[in-house]
Amino acid sequence: MLRMKNIFIFCTAACLLAAGCKKGELNITNPNIPTTEQFWKTGDDAQKGINATYSTFHRVGLARNQFFITIIRSDEGFSTSPNPTLINNFDAFIINDYNLWETRTVWQDLYAGINRANQVLDNVPAITMDDATKQQLLGEAKFLRGFFYYYLATYWGNVPLQLHTSLATDYPPTSPQADVYAQAEKDFTDAAAVLPATYNSANIGRATKGAAYGMLGKCYMQQKAYSQAQAALQNIVEGTLKSNYDLVTDFRSNFIETAENNRESVFEFQNAANPTDNHDDDTDPRVDNLNYGSSIPPFFAPRPIGFTDGQARRWTVWEFLQEKTTDAKRDPRLAASFIYDSTDERGPNFTQVYGATWISRNYSNVSGDPVGVATNHTVYFRKLLNDATMNGEVFHSGNNYRYLRYADVLLLYAEALNAQGQTATAYQYVDRVRQRAGLAKLSTVKPGLNQADFLNQLKHERLTELVGEGHRWEDLYRWGDLGPQLASRDAGFANFVKGKHEFLPIIQFDLDVNPNLKQNPGW
Repeated sequence: MLRMKNIFIFCTAACLLAAGCKKGELNITNPNIPTTEQFWKTGDDAQKGINATYSTFHRVGLARNQFFITIIRSDEGFSTSPNPTLINNFDAFIINDYNLWETRTVWQDLYAGINRANQVLDNVPAITMDDATKQQLLGEAKFLRGFFYYYLATYWGNVPLQLHTSLATDYPPTSPQADVYAQAEKDFTDAAAVLPATYNSANIGRATKGAAYGMLGKCYMQQKAYSQAQAALQNIVEGTLKSNYDLVTDFRSNFIETAENNRESVFEFQNAANPTDNHDDDTDPRVDNLNYGSSIPPFFAPRPIGFTDGQARRWTVWEFLQEKTTDAKRDPRLAASFIYDSTDERGPNFTQVYGATWISRNYSNVSGDPVGVATNHTVYFRKLLNDATMNGEVFHSGNNYRYLRYADVLLLYAEALNAQGQTATAYQYVDRVRQRAGLAKLSTVKPGLNQADFLNQLKHERLTELVGEGHRWEDLYRWGDLGPQLASRDAGFANFVKGKHEFLPIIQFDLDVNPNLKQNPGW
């Protein structure tokens, strides 16, 4: 290694001194990096390939920036970032830079993950290894590729489909959103056919059959293919996989590091703390100091603990206060979802913020609400934070992101039933979610709702159950609720243009190099 380093330095110096030196002469292959001719030979190679695909979740686009797309851009959140040309404008649907780092990294990471999955799918079939393990790994690759395409279809809509290992000569054309969802649906269907229902303790966190059916159901829901969504989700709700899932008793435990991979988890990003990390991507194969966790907590945490680049709208708090539990208490999901002046309902003198009270941190003297008020009405999203286990935040949080919970599945299943006129049957699945929160059954307090009123109630139920988890944008899109009318509770939506802002602009870097790629409408 020392000899190679000396050679590289010598060549660099020589080139700098030589007038006719070519840039390519600086590119020396590292002999310690395996090539495709050396790799993809053994079952261990196959395992490493799929592990690298999972590692895509730790790159900065998916570990941090996607939450600005899903949470802050929706009506439940906003930004007071000190960098107003970026996140603040993004929140207000003002994007002048189509290579904006906050969005570009998500796009790039999704395609990096797709290429990794494609390499597994292209190379593993030829490896001589245990066939059952081979089929499982191929199923995991299908699941992950479908997951990444689901994100692309949801955020950008019309994107290129790449179904094999990328080559420098590839210029895939734009595919319409429906085709992108269709590919994700095919991948999830194929994955569900071969993935196991559960894993042993050494493999917890891998994609399961239930996760594939859950994501298949979400795809169909976004397509308004309700009967197909019902059939997919039914495998988890009433079918052979039902016994693997349930709502946990303590709602808060879904968001703290000490209760990961519980029975309510259908699929979650497996984060791990690595205090020696020094970068948020995994592009350097020579070192293993990658951030294997999430770096979003400091960006959502209250100042000065964090940067507060993202925070919650106050109206979301009021949704929880519409009704009390059956024993006349406040909905416990409120305190689990937010840090604000009354996370402890006795008020700011009792509300704890990372080991100190709201009052002692002087939060009550600073206006954080964009409409401007005499006292601080700032609300911080809590579900992605680590205040349950530490008195500060770190850039390498080991707290898993529970992307798909069983409660989400139950509410989607109820929505699919209601959309097909089976409203009376749908009640029981909403009741299960409400009862876990201590609320009375919906079938008791609001029996006999018609289809439209039941959907309106579901909108409230999904907000109170899932706020701050990254599903609000896709919900608003599916319901057809995205539009300037949301400006009454989120001023940024005054700039929303229908037919344009449902999708993000395609990255300009890719438009510049791929002549077959088209920009989204309106951009």
